[in-house]
Amino acid sequence: MKLVWLRNDLRLADNPALRHACAGDEPVAALFILSPTQWQQHKLAPVRQRFMLAQVDELGRELAALGIPLHLLRVETFAEVSAALADLCRELGVTQLYANQAIEIDELRRDHTVSAALAELEVSSHWLNGCCVLPPGRVLTGSGEMFKVFTPFSRAWLKALDEEGFVIHRAPTPRGEPLPWQPLAERAWVDEALGELTADPRWPVGEAEALRRLNIFLEQAVLDYGETRDFPAIAGTSVLSPYLAAGIVSPRQCVAALQQRLGYRPQSKAQPGFVWLNELIWREFYRHLLVLIPTLSMNRPFKPETAALPWSWDPDAFAAWCEGRTGYPIVDAAMRCLNATGWMHNRLRMIVASFLTKDLHIHWRLGEDYFMSRLIDGDLAANNGGWQWAAGTGADAAPYFRVFNPTTQGQRFDPQGEFIRTWVNELADIPAAYVHQPHDWLRLKGRQDYPAPMVDHAVARVRAIEMFRSLEK
Repeated sequence: MKLVWLRNDLRLADNPALRHACAGDEPVAALFILSPTQWQQHKLAPVRQRFMLAQVDELGRELAALGIPLHLLRVETFAEVSAALADLCRELGVTQLYANQAIEIDELRRDHTVSAALAELEVSSHWLNGCCVLPPGRVLTGSGEMFKVFTPFSRAWLKALDEEGFVIHRAPTPRGEPLPWQPLAERAWVDEALGELTADPRWPVGEAEALRRLNIFLEQAVLDYGETRDFPAIAGTSVLSPYLAAGIVSPRQCVAALQQRLGYRPQSKAQPGFVWLNELIWREFYRHLLVLIPTLSMNRPFKPETAALPWSWDPDAFAAWCEGRTGYPIVDAAMRCLNATGWMHNRLRMIVASFLTKDLHIHWRLGEDYFMSRLIDGDLAANNGGWQWAAGTGADAAPYFRVFNPTTQGQRFDPQGEFIRTWVNELADIPAAYVHQPHDWLRLKGRQDYPAPMVDHAVARVRAIEMFRSLEK
């Protein structure tokens, strides 16, 4: 028997591990491992866990309809996985294990241990690329090294894609009579481990839903994406990140759908659709970096010298940021939206990350962990890459010169204050002319229900730049 171990690749279509396992006539079974303690240690958001498990439920039904049973194991930590998986392989008579490669350090170590344990049972392990369009290690410099700067990586990525192309793997065909499937909600041990399993209705699961969202975006918004993507009050983004993070849709499917929609694969900013494709390339870049520099998975900065920066760990200031009590409306609206929905618009992620690190001078690791603990699309590579970019410790040519002004960012990207008034109740009735700097208006009204600014941005900006310049001395 062949066993497919599903992780962050919860789909039938374009799943290399599933496709290769289903080649031939040998029986196939699938596996998903629940690791509640490990998920907690990795700060995996409850909303992310519920979303993932709801998709596991959906996928279990779909696999059962194809005659492929999906086994569930509860294994608290990665350290226990190899023994539990070996036991299952003995029980089922497994001869080959198939899985799509992980890129994070703890997961890589887990998989190495699994391979060694199964080899002792004469079970061969096959690891495939299911998380990137082009696998880490494929996009190299002229000297054969991996890129550490995005722009040349992007050019090389596009060139490599043109040279190689890519294959979209079909979903498997039925392999026998349909099988029964017991929903996760009926399994007591699953409920005890993870509590309420109901997914957020704002995020329906299923491959059909992911493809529906992708197609709607490509039909209606992709051509204007470069102009609308930065405005959180406008539905200008694909909102596919939770589906990509859980592997309900693959990045290859996204690139293929874009190419089909346009009739070509865009190669430069001058071509419609390129700005969105470039976001997918950023996703690839951060995943490749995680493989190149394993210490990124260990709370270390991309630029080692920035480990000496005198970051603050002020718990009160951090709590105010987390709760949306900074006195800067766009920052507070973004954080309250995150806390309520488990999602945040990408422009807002940059604004709030810059505010935490460059205005409050608080360590980016606290922000990175908080995002992971709240985001439905929490993904280590993208989250770490984004936070280090904002903090000035990551892959960027001149990081410390970039300090977002939260007021002007709000004025530019939420000019009428629609997003702010949606999420900051205290400002729901404020005129648009005052929404980004509301404090004078509130004082005139005799109101004190919205906090004063925590810091003077101009002063904080100077301090942030001085922090980085001190490293050059």
